[in-house]
Amino acid sequence: MPTPMSQLDETGRETRTTLHHFIDGAFQPSLSGETFEDINPATGKVLADVALGTAEETSLAVAAAKKAFEDGPWPRMPLVERCRILRRIGDLILEKKDLLARAETLDTGKPITESLEGDITRSASNFHFFADYAPSLSEDCFTTGPDERHFAFREPLGVVGLITPWNLPLYLATWKIAPCLAMGNTCVLKPAEWTPYTATLLAEITAEAGLPPGVFNVVHGFGANGAGETLTRHPEVKAISFTGETSTGKAIMAAASGTLKKLSFELGGKGATLIFDDARLDEAIPTAVRAAYRNQGQICLAGSRLFVHRSCFDEVLARVVSQVQQIRVGDPLDPQTQMGALVSREHCEKVESYLAIGLAEGQCVIGGKRHAAYPDGYFIEPTVFANLPEHSRLHAEEIFGPVLPVIPFETEDEVIRMVNSTPYGLSASLWSQDVDRCHRVSKGIQAGMVWVNCWFARDLRTPFGGRKMSGIGREGGRYSLDFFSEMKTVSYRYHQ
Repeated sequence: MPTPMSQLDETGRETRTTLHHFIDGAFQPSLSGETFEDINPATGKVLADVALGTAEETSLAVAAAKKAFEDGPWPRMPLVERCRILRRIGDLILEKKDLLARAETLDTGKPITESLEGDITRSASNFHFFADYAPSLSEDCFTTGPDERHFAFREPLGVVGLITPWNLPLYLATWKIAPCLAMGNTCVLKPAEWTPYTATLLAEITAEAGLPPGVFNVVHGFGANGAGETLTRHPEVKAISFTGETSTGKAIMAAASGTLKKLSFELGGKGATLIFDDARLDEAIPTAVRAAYRNQGQICLAGSRLFVHRSCFDEVLARVVSQVQQIRVGDPLDPQTQMGALVSREHCEKVESYLAIGLAEGQCVIGGKRHAAYPDGYFIEPTVFANLPEHSRLHAEEIFGPVLPVIPFETEDEVIRMVNSTPYGLSASLWSQDVDRCHRVSKGIQAGMVWVNCWFARDLRTPFGGRKMSGIGREGGRYSLDFFSEMKTVSYRYHQ
């Protein structure tokens, strides 16, 4: 059977390939032989035929992961040795970054520069970070008197299910895989059905890096009544880490309740950018535009609402529109492209439905429709709306597309109330030179992450996650390692 890497033709962008499951260290078709189509969103053509996973394939993968955990070397391997293999995986990702970036761009429609400079590089960094960070954590030891000691340390969970999204496929998969494996677990990854390519390539990389068979498995397929639901209900799966839509998170929570699995959810977002009257506009405006339109607006941390103090509203709106006009929409494989295609026809139609609402309710300052130059792909013009009613759905719901409402405000209390009026609470970015104001507003915003005079700044040691309908739990640094392990306390009393 040809490997995924060997099938990726660097010259023929429409070369149709086949992607299989990766179970117990080998690529395998579905038992039924059934497949589903993976569509290139920039052309509307079939990119790959993907093995359709069902309960049978998922159960085989879980069984392989369980055997590798119970009988294999991985959980018994010294942590530093596990982390050596994780670092090797990161090294191989960098060695193969051109192939991986091409696959990610073909699969998602994002610009090749974002894949190369962002997603693939960060994917390698996730493995490198946890390979270095996990051994640095010390175990706790507490003394109670001269003859009593209490030790607290982490133990692996067992088999873990990882369900990952389509917007940052490899990056967000590695964000879970690296800490999961570092703690000695084995896992089954169910990537998003719209973007299965790089997960399959990663399986090949893990084998090349020396990961034992069964430690890392990939099953392709759908969620409800398919591979995803089987994973969430399976009694041998001890935890589920999921990133994706809030509605899917609710379904996973219900499905997992029967086995009381550990759950970690990073769900939807409706991020806000706040520009106050004393903001450095030369920094704030280009960052606000980048926050709104990077990856076609398909980022949970996107600044998908722009709140501007009324005193500078007209200037900011005009400058935003001027910069949006300069965004180069085009072929995702062209290094000059700044915005590519949305991930699928279904998602494109969803975004179009929000455009219709905006056109009916407010003023479309720029954009507002499908891109006429690319009729076969799923391209939306970068769009700005103004003068929408305060309670417009565009202000509250996650559009996940290149659509930016611009909203005036006058006071801190007013803008905090409007920012918090959505059911989500993931992130916000505020711009002001007043330190006291930044502190007050940051505390008032109901979100897991707030950036001050920046956006998308990250330290992988800090907690990542949201409030309200944006998730449960935190990822990053020790927060990831805590989730992917169980704490055990052993207390000793010595007789002298």
